[in-house]
Amino acid sequence: MASMRCNGVGRRRPGIRHFPRKPRYMHLAAESTIEPGLSSRHASTDAALISPLMERWSPRAYDPTAVVDPAVLRTILEAARWAPSANNLQPWRFIVARRGSVAFATVHDALRGFNQTWADSAAVLIVNLAETTDESGTARPWARYDLGQAVAHLTVQAQHEGLHTHQMGGFDAARLHDAFDLDERLEVVSITAVGVLGDARSLPDALRQREVAPRLRKPLNELVMLGE
Repeated sequence: MASMRCNGVGRRRPGIRHFPRKPRYMHLAAESTIEPGLSSRHASTDAALISPLMERWSPRAYDPTAVVDPAVLRTILEAARWAPSANNLQPWRFIVARRGSVAFATVHDALRGFNQTWADSAAVLIVNLAETTDESGTARPWARYDLGQAVAHLTVQAQHEGLHTHQMGGFDAARLHDAFDLDERLEVVSITAVGVLGDARSLPDALRQREVAPRLRKPLNELVMLGE
């Protein structure tokens, strides 16, 4: 397969349109197929958080027939665009691959392990890239951290739009670099699946058990080393 040149991924900044903040996607599957309880897996928090943070979780079961509206996809990328970064360098870049496209198949084929067994049902796979050096070769030590903030913004906005996301670290980065002919300054850091919640019963048993397992977090007193 011919390589796809992506040196300039994310550099174009077209004019921005504003869209209503409501879920907009084509959901073609019957809601009755969704595993009971999965649509309300809200976090049990010790403080009142905004709804997208309480409702956010990382499913592996996505509706394989749902299509994310292009305007919604652009909205969640716009959220990433407005993330903070060191010196406002904005070192994040994205490859956005929709299900059914050559790019989607390329990304999916580069996934490793059990990620391949479920990620093909997501509506979109986004490859998250960090520009780790500038054009002169000077290192950008905070690029990966900044990318993480941009992806977090994207994730929260996606939840607000009625979508779900799942972050993946199991993939062949070198294969993606070659397939998309990426500039050497770009590092493939993670891949985000985006889509509409599907039927957990479609997953293999081991993954289905993880899908419905209780959501747990460490208490703050284990996370905050010093505070008043």
